[in-house]
Amino acid sequence: MKLVITVVGVDRVGIIAGVSNVLADNNVNILSINQTIMDGFFNMIMMCETPEDAKNTLDVVQGALNELGEKLGVEIRVQHADIFLSMHRI
Repeated sequence: MKLVITVVGVDRVGIIAGVSNVLADNNVNILSINQTIMDGFFNMIMMCETPEDAKNTLDVVQGALNELGEKLGVEIRVQHADIFLSMHRI
């Protein structure tokens, strides 16, 4: 299953490391990552993939990243890639 993860908030040390650690702990592979910092605001989007046999990974990762987002003061969203792409298709 592919996941799209977005992170938005005020830039600070440890955002990428924190997100990457949560993903690694949950056996989620990062396929691509794009991040920018504009006027002190951090913006990142990641395409990730979980093993096909993984169960409840989306819920577990969402919960862990929501908790991390609160700790870091950023908004982290995790969506199934098919839903993300459907929402952004014209």
